[in-house]
This record gives sequence, structure tokens and C-alpha cells, in this order.
Amino acid sequence: MTRQSDALSALPVTALKGVGPKSAERLARLGIRQVQDILFHLPLRYQDRTRVTPMAVLRPGDEVVVEGEVEHVEIRFGRRRSLLVHLSDGGSRVILRFFHFSAAQKNALKPGLVLRCFGEVRNGPACLELIHPEYRLAGENDPEVLEETLTPVYPTTEGMHQISWRDLTGKALELLQGSDQGLQEWLPPALLQEFSLMELTAAICYLHRPPRDAEQQLLLDGVHPAQQRLAFEELVAHQLSLRQARQLQRRKQAPRLMGDGKLRQQLAQALPFTLTGAQQRVLGEIAADLQQATPMLRLVQGDVGSGKTIVAALAALQAMEAGFQVALMAPTELLAEQHLKNFLHWLEPLGVRVGWLSGRVKGKARQALLQQLADGDLSLLVGTQALFQEDVRYHSLGLVIVDEQHRFGVHQRLALREKGGSDRLIPHQLIMTATPIPRSLAMTAYADLDLSVIDELPPGRTPVQTLLVSDARREEIIQRVRSACARGRQAYWVCTLIEESEALQCQAAEEVAQQLRQALQGLQVGLVHGRMSAADKEQVMTAFKAGEVQLLVATTVIEVGVDVPNASLMIIENPERLGLSQLHQLRGRVGRGGVESHCVLMYHPPLGRQARERLAVLRESSDGFVIARKDLQLRGPGEVLGVRQTGEMQFRVADILRDQSLLDASRQAADRLLAEHPESVQPLVNRWLGVNTRYAGV
Repeated sequence: MTRQSDALSALPVTALKGVGPKSAERLARLGIRQVQDILFHLPLRYQDRTRVTPMAVLRPGDEVVVEGEVEHVEIRFGRRRSLLVHLSDGGSRVILRFFHFSAAQKNALKPGLVLRCFGEVRNGPACLELIHPEYRLAGENDPEVLEETLTPVYPTTEGMHQISWRDLTGKALELLQGSDQGLQEWLPPALLQEFSLMELTAAICYLHRPPRDAEQQLLLDGVHPAQQRLAFEELVAHQLSLRQARQLQRRKQAPRLMGDGKLRQQLAQALPFTLTGAQQRVLGEIAADLQQATPMLRLVQGDVGSGKTIVAALAALQAMEAGFQVALMAPTELLAEQHLKNFLHWLEPLGVRVGWLSGRVKGKARQALLQQLADGDLSLLVGTQALFQEDVRYHSLGLVIVDEQHRFGVHQRLALREKGGSDRLIPHQLIMTATPIPRSLAMTAYADLDLSVIDELPPGRTPVQTLLVSDARREEIIQRVRSACARGRQAYWVCTLIEESEALQCQAAEEVAQQLRQALQGLQVGLVHGRMSAADKEQVMTAFKAGEVQLLVATTVIEVGVDVPNASLMIIENPERLGLSQLHQLRGRVGRGGVESHCVLMYHPPLGRQARERLAVLRESSDGFVIARKDLQLRGPGEVLGVRQTGEMQFRVADILRDQSLLDASRQAADRLLAEHPESVQPLVNRWLGVNTRYAGV
């Protein structure tokens, strides 16, 4: 069994005829090293070359096989020289157009020849055309057999053509179907039957060579039973790897951070507000974790403004009471500086020494700071990814706090975790995110983490009034901005643009800023977009925070941003182009002070039914978790998880949103395999995740 099961996973791609070192190098760029990897490299889409389509029924955009007689061949001169081949099937005609051709090719295409062609149909000046189609002679003397299956189109890399892919997968499929070589079925028969799943080999063969009557729309949507079979196995493997990471984490040793509670009590008494019940509950969960000798790995989810930062501060004090250091890492200098300001305000009166480290701290100041850190003179270090650079040494790192963790590379978080002060002990980890994630998704994306949710907003927060307005009322909105700023308030103007190109988005944002400067003379208008240097962005944002800029024009880079309590108005252009969760994050930039705040969603009419329904959700609710659930229901595959939350553990077939119906079943299957078939666990993880599993515990 082992020899058979390992056959294709151990066989290098060079074992296939025609795959030399250069081809192997190209395949390695896509992570393909073994024959098994070729079988799991699935087509993006399919072409139907199984039937000849009459020319009379062709439509622009169709990819078709046509057959006809060459009537006339000519070279047409215009802006670009082209070879036109007029082809007729007796009833209708099309033109084959070639921009790149040779004299030999032209001379070979003689009137009277019968050609079979494959290509995409497009509108031409005179009639329908096929641009650079594939073609062959067809006739009694040279019969061309139609394909028996749909033709796969694979994701590829430079130097690898579709013909090569079809050849490669054909050879791999031959090996798969051979009597003594194959893919081991690691899911037991009882599970396959219980969840009505296809056999693995049948699913793989179907997806590489679907029959001519296959339902292409199901395949395009990723919901064909063959695709769902592989998605299910991949989700099971993902669950298993995260459970393994969790078990591994529990076998490691961390310092017991007992603490006497004095610092926490002092801070709680000094606060001008009382902690909410949700904050107290989450603090209790964190406190219990930190007292264990196994490392805490806890994710705290809290909606915009729910008070995650004070929870992090109290957790940090528990570590300091026990004599250990704390590192707090944020994705941008601006956000890190905001944390620094809060922590200095709360902790310095308690005698806690707080340090700051970013890429801009250099020379003697940096050396002095690093010495204090190594000597244990600093209890808390706040900063950006500079916190894990090689020359940064901690005296006794007991707790790592990571804000908006999905914005860091998984390597960066791993590096910080490994900076614990001894080989024997590793620090506890507390991860915070303001991205609301429905529980079903969180349990899949974060199966290796304990999950805490701060599901209650502090009293006194003024709800943001959300208005839906057509861009025909743009002038009225501009005057509203003037009025708010005249009363001493500040405003955001967010450009969410149609173009995919970041360069075009930034250019459009610059144009909007210029228009608003002209319309609002006398007001300071700042601009922030993704192509500005970090230093320039920070400068503008700092000026806005200080009140020197009244109106900030920005792209969505401000989604996770700083706290500007004086900002009471936000305009979002083209809100229909963003996910509800992202809009909710943006809206959370206002309403942070005591005054009434407004968010104006300025859409471009006409709004479709679904877009109107989605934006109405935002108008009616300020609960990020309600909004995230609605977003999921209304949009299906979308942006609920934002940036890929699972580090480098990227899915090859499964889609965590599209395949929600498989999530519960995959969790059940993972539990069953661990309990009843432990021998299947590691082979499944290796098949789907390979080397990526070392990052699962981050």
C-alpha cells in the first residue's frame, strides 16, 4: 500500500517523458515538483472543441470549432497589415484574420481547401471574424477527429504553453490510471459515503478531461461535485494542519505570567470610564491563558471602537507584573504611534518604561534603546516590523501583541514569536483585529487560535448616521463639508474608483483633491493614496490628526487608521464598489468624539437591486458582525476576510467563502480522522500543504 500511495507523490516531474531540467525549473515556479503536483494543478476553464458549430449561429465571444472551404485569400493594408482568409460552410461565412503571417503561410492557404479552425468569435468590419485561430486541414484525405472531451485551459507560467500542459497532464493521467501507480485515497470509505463524495481518482480524471456533456457553468463556478470533492479534502487537510499546530503549541513551554494584579488595579482605577462586560469577559479569558505554562494563542475580535486597546494594555500589565517584557507590533508607523500615545498615557504614571522602535530610529538613539531592551530596563516596546529585526534582543519577552495581524507576512510574525528570551520558553501571543468575521469562517480560518469577541460597544459612543445620496447632489455635499469645517470639525473624502490600476486610482484621487481645493478655498485639503511614500503619508495624516488639515482626501488606505476624534463627517464615493465590511471599517474613522457624526455614501445611479439592498444594511446597522454576516449572505464570494487571513496557507481548490456549506462537514471529518484514522492525517497534510505547515502556529 505504501509503495502505491507514495508512487506519484515521490515521482519527480522529470520522470515524465519530455520534461527536462528547463521545464522542471519552469514548473517549480508554480510549486510543481512531483507528478502528483501536476494532477492537483487544475484547469481555470475549458474550451469546447467536441463539435463543429454552424457559422450561421455564431455569436461574438463564443469559443468555437468551425469548418469551411477557403473562398478567397487577401492581404489587407490599413493601420496594420493583415492576412484575411474568407471561409464559408455553404450557408454563411467568417473571416480568419492574421496579423503575424509569412509568405509561405499565405501561399499554402489556397481557395478550395477545407479548414477546421478553433478560436474566439469577434465582430469585424464586414462580418464575424476569428483572430489568429488555430487551424488544420480537414477533408477525406486528412480527416481531423474532434476532441472527445472538453479542452482544459491551465494557469501557466512563462515558457509553458497550453499544448505542453495538455501533454503533461495526459502523461500524468496515464500513470494515475496505470495498474500499480495511483493516488492513495486517504479519506476512509465511510466518510466518502456519509458526505456523498466522489472517489479521488475519478474526480481528478474528470476535472482534467471533462466529457463533452459536462456542465461548464458548474465547473466555472467551482461547484461541480468533482471540484467539491477536492475542496472538501483540502479543507480537511487545512483543519488537520491547524489542529496539529495547536497540539504542537501546547507541547511548548511558556512563562507562567501570574502577576499580583497591582498594576492592573491602578490602571483600572485611573480610567475615566468603566470597562464593558464584554471587555471584562475577554480579559478574564486572557488572564487565565497567561497563567498557563503553555503559550497562549488568542485572537481578540472587536468591532471598530469596541475598546481592544485597553484590553491589550491590561494584558500587557499582567506580563509586567510577572517580571516579563511585552512587544506590541502594528502594521504602520501611524497606527503604532497611536498605540504608543495611548500606552504612554496609561502606563507611564504607573512607572512603566515604554520604548518606541521603527525604521526611523537610527544611530546612537537606536543603540541606546536596544541596550535598554537587552538589559531589561524597558518593559514595553511598541513599533512596526522593526521589532523583529536581527539585532533586536529582548531580556525576557513574555507576551507579543500583534494588531491587525493579517497585514503582516507570516514570516514576520514567526520571527517575533521566536524572539522569546530563552530556548526553552516562547512568549504568549495576543492577536487583535477589527475585521468582523462570522464565527463559521473564523472557526475555519483560525482553527489553531482561541477566539475571544468583544461584542459590546462602550457607552457614550455616538452612533454614526449613514446617508445614501446620489452623486447628482455633489455640490450640496461639498457645501456640507464646508459647513462642518466652519464649525471646527474635520472631514474625510474617500475615493473608491472604478479602475483596477492603482496608478489610475491615485491619479483620480489627485484630481478629486484638486477639484475640492478649488471648491473649498480657504480650507486645507490633504491627500493620501497608496503610491505615496510612507513618510509622505505619515506627514499628511499627522497634520490631519493635529487639525492643520480640515479635509482629508484618501483612497481606502485609511481603512485601518488613526483615531481623530474631531473628524465628524465622511464622504465615500462609489460605495457600491466596496464590500460592506470594508465600508464599515471606513465609517469607523468617524464618530470617535462626542459629537454627532455622519457618513455619506455617494453612489452613481442607477443602483442595482442588490447594491441598494447591501447599502441599506449599512444604513440600518452599526454592528460589524451583523454587517459581515449580511455581506456574506448577499455577495457570497467576496471580501469578508479582507487580505488573506491564513498567512501562507493558501487554498488551491477550496474557497473559504464559496465552500461554506463544506466547513462544518470538513471540521467533523478532521475530528474523525484524528480519532479513528491517525495514519491518514500526515499524508493528507503533506499532499495539500507541504512545507507551509510550519507557519500554521503563527
